[in-house]
Formats: sequence, structure tokens, C-alpha cells
Amino acid sequence: MKVAIVGAGIAGLSCALRLQDAGHRVTLFDKGRGAGGRMSTRRIETLAGIAAFDHGAQYLTARDPGFAAAIGAWEAAGVVAPWPAAGDDAWVGTPGMSMIVKHLADRTDVRWQHQVTALRHDSAGWHIAPFATEPFDTVVLAVPAEQAAPLLADHDPVLANAARGCHASPCWTAMFAFAAPLAIADDIVKHAGIIGWAARNSAKPARQGPEAWVVQATPDWSTTHLEDPVDSVVNHLLAALAEQCPGPMPTPIVRAGHRWRYARAVATDLGCLWNADLGIGAAGDWLLAPRIESAWLSGRSLADHMLAD
Repeated sequence: MKVAIVGAGIAGLSCALRLQDAGHRVTLFDKGRGAGGRMSTRRIETLAGIAAFDHGAQYLTARDPGFAAAIGAWEAAGVVAPWPAAGDDAWVGTPGMSMIVKHLADRTDVRWQHQVTALRHDSAGWHIAPFATEPFDTVVLAVPAEQAAPLLADHDPVLANAARGCHASPCWTAMFAFAAPLAIADDIVKHAGIIGWAARNSAKPARQGPEAWVVQATPDWSTTHLEDPVDSVVNHLLAALAEQCPGPMPTPIVRAGHRWRYARAVATDLGCLWNADLGIGAAGDWLLAPRIESAWLSGRSLADHMLAD
């Protein structure tokens, strides 16, 4: 098969590598400038060095034996390491979460900065708009449900409705760097006022640079303030972090914000979506649970369905 995959995150890459291993040709299209997506690592130059922030997914765990084996291979490749502060089974990408995606993407044909706006199907196969490519035999949508639904709508209303029925909550995230360590005892703060999660990113394995914190707001607060100006959101999250710091908190040398519109998917048991007659399907964490492992499993499951057909 000649396969097009829209989205080069964990789900898309998992699906792609499974199909490649079976001898099929796969091309991935991703609107991003490079590997990462919701596993991105942002780096900001400061006078104290480069501050790094895993401002999306914070860590990963494994329950499935196949995914645990994948983590073992990534550890051997030097792109993950345990992070005991988040739990005995927590792992992080090294030196950033985005390295996991980059490691996988390096083994595939990814077209970065290629935002797919439409799909067209005819007797020759699938055409990926607006790009001039040869037609593909099958197409996979490995993007959030809210982005998959409109692409599916003109071709399979049933799959489109399944995507519409899956929703994700947003997450406002702030990033702060400081010239000196904060007096917060723990490297992780959870469920503290409007803070859903905050972590001393610079304390993760293989990190360098100044004291760096990632602060993520709760889903409810993020939803209520979804359209607020970024400066206002950053100010609120900085104040919330200051409440966790004994004594005065120093002025940050870096302050930045990022809005994730589709951060945490509602768990379903669909696994993946696949129309064998048309050769179109979808994969992602929104089809299982809001975990990196779920995205990987969904991509593998879809690839297995495609290979079986």
C-alpha cells in the first residue's frame, strides 16, 4: 500500500512504523515546524543559559507489554530515562520530551509544515489537499478528534460522528525560568488552586540550564479563560506558583504561555476507526485514553486493521 498519514505525533508515527515494517510506503504530513506536537519541548535563550520546558505532555508510563518493550528500546537508544519524582513507572524524553517523537520521525518520511486542509477521493485513490502528490491507496488521520471530524465528514459520516462525539479539554500552560532555584521543596506541585500540575522541568533527567518551571492550569480554569490574553493567563499562573513558594519569589528571567486547545481527551473504548471499503481511518489518544501509551496503541491497532484487510 501507499499510505498517507495526517499528523506525525505518537499515534501517526506508531501506525507508520508498523506499516513500514510490513513493507508498505508511508508519507506523513504535519503542520508543525518539527517533531513534538503535544510532546513539544520549548527552548528559550537566557543570560543564564538555554531554559528548556516540556510544556505539553510531562511524562509517560507503560501498562501494555508492547509499549513497555518500546520504552525499553527508547531507553537503549538514549532518548528516555526514568523520572522517579513523578512515580516509580514514570519516564521522560531526554533531553526533552520531543526527543521521543524526533527519534521515531527520523525513521519515517515526514513532510513538516504541511497542513492538510481537505481530502479528495476518486478512482485513482486519495488526494491530500492542497499538496500536489501522487494519489494514495489509504489515508490515516492521526490528529485530535476536533480536527479529524471535518476531514472525515465528506467521506464517512459514521466515522465523522464518532469523532464529533469525542471531546478534549483545553490546558493553559505557563513557562518560567529563574536565575536561582525556587524555595519550593518538591519538584512537582499538583491540585493547588488553579494549578493542575506544576513541575521543576530543570530537575528532570539530562536537563541543563537555569531553574525552569512548567505550570499547567486546571481544565476548568483553562476552559473558563480559554480566550483570555496570554499575558493575563501567565500573570495568574505566576501568582499561583508564588503561593507555593515560601517567602518572596524572584522575578522570572523568562515568562511565556501556550494554549493547548485539545490537551486532554475524554477516554473512549473505540481503539481506532477504519473504513476498509474506502481505505480511510483515524487513530489517536482520543480513541482510548488521554495517555501517550494510548496514542501509540491506537496507531498500532489501526495499522493491524489495515494489514488484516
